Amino acid sequence: MKVPLLDLNAQNLPLEKELTAAFTSVLRSGMFIQGPEVAAFEKEIATMVGATHAIGVSSGTDALVLALMALGIGPGDEVLVPTFTFFATAGCVARTGATPVFVDACPICFNIDTAKAARKITPKTKAIIPVHLFGQSADMDGVMALARTHGLRVIEDGAQSIGARYKNQASGTIGDFGTFSFFPSKNLGGFGDGGMLITQNDALADQARLLRTHGSRPKYFHLEVGGNFRLDPLQAALLRVKLPHYARYTAARQANADAYTSELSRLPGVVIGDPAHCKCLTAQENSLGSSSHPVKIILPVAYAHNEHIWNQYTLRLPEAGQRDALKNHLQARDIGCEIYYPRTMDEQVCFQYTPEASRSDCDVAHRLAAECISLPIYPELPPEHRQEVVAAVASFLS
Repeated sequence: MKVPLLDLNAQNLPLEKELTAAFTSVLRSGMFIQGPEVAAFEKEIATMVGATHAIGVSSGTDALVLALMALGIGPGDEVLVPTFTFFATAGCVARTGATPVFVDACPICFNIDTAKAARKITPKTKAIIPVHLFGQSADMDGVMALARTHGLRVIEDGAQSIGARYKNQASGTIGDFGTFSFFPSKNLGGFGDGGMLITQNDALADQARLLRTHGSRPKYFHLEVGGNFRLDPLQAALLRVKLPHYARYTAARQANADAYTSELSRLPGVVIGDPAHCKCLTAQENSLGSSSHPVKIILPVAYAHNEHIWNQYTLRLPEAGQRDALKNHLQARDIGCEIYYPRTMDEQVCFQYTPEASRSDCDVAHRLAAECISLPIYPELPPEHRQEVVAAVASFLS
């Protein structure tokens, strides 16, 4: 049975009539830059997450760039970023002329290790970007404590976490800025690139809006050098059609995650990640198993204080070579899977110019890059497809 990693049509085609009507409305309006669709979508996102300001932008990547620019981050500055993440987080720092400083990961929730982040702060450190990876919020108490102690600005990279919550606060609303992505594969996926920048700060929102359109106010009078970071009205209109369904999409992902955890945890050698083992290394993690059933697979865990929205359901296979073996096993059975992320940021060729100290002490992240694999978890995943995935994992372990 073929099981795709993601099926966009299963989500979008049931809304075809409404999506077509939204497209037609924008077409007939002749309003293709900014306008009422963007303003309405911004307001709806702000309401959804409890933000004072939501600013539609051209992509999640551009949301990060715009946040850094609005905060005045540039040459000579250092920004703490997780090393186990998608490239954009570090790449955007480098694009401003600042230096990304790479921080190790938690082996349980996969997010930035705030204790190790503290060790990498220097007089040049101006900001920290926690990424709420795979749909679960990072340790924002730890991040904000670092920020207060050292005078750092905080940009939450919520590309994978719109709607996630940390201690009843929405992802993206805790730091100076939060960023979201509407890339088609995201939980709220658009029909091309799109993003959103959110903030609770009036002055920062004003600066971001200025820089979003070439630093121009009024038109043709440029106060600063900005960029062209606008969200297209067509994307806004189409996303507005999907937004009322978002709670249902999230609930379906959470149900799939619960089912995976229930079914996979019954298999010999499969354990659920334990938050008590956060930042622990191999010997302690292996103590989760028993002498008769050593740990073969560690399942992801949602912390009790978080609402996890499960952009990905990510397994760890701690034995050397077993992650790739499972990937081959699944692909041979036509089951979709993906490795997020096979190479950490500190190992990327384009960042080898950074000081060695900025790339040091990332051992956990390196292990995650060798151990992690993600399974299909999209909302419309049929139960029989999920069961096919579980059966394939069971056969791999047998």
